[in-house]
Amino acid sequence: MKNFLAVYTGTAEASEKSGWNALGEPARNERIQAGMQAWHAWMESHRKQIVVAGGPVGKTKRVSGSGIAGAQNNICGYVVVSAESHEAAARLFENHPHFSIFPGEAVEVMECLPVPVA
Repeated sequence: MKNFLAVYTGTAEASEKSGWNALGEPARNERIQAGMQAWHAWMESHRKQIVVAGGPVGKTKRVSGSGIAGAQNNICGYVVVSAESHEAAARLFENHPHFSIFPGEAVEVMECLPVPVA
């Protein structure tokens, strides 16, 4: 089995396109409740494949040779899963609540590779 980092992404455009921004507060709260129930159900049904439960992420700081600065990206959360292949890992996220209920854009899945030996 291999480990895969899955990164949840979202953009303002995805929120707008999904109709999320046009929802009134009661409709949005209903959708949040339904989304959280579906998300917890997804976590439960995939618990054997989940290596690190992850969660949402906050604001970004970028550290470089120039110092530390505020930064912006489309990452809004993560999880680490175990699967036989990259394709199998990706299939775990088909119709995920992140974008099927919530206004998330996508889930990007990448293999966690071993650190090369010096």
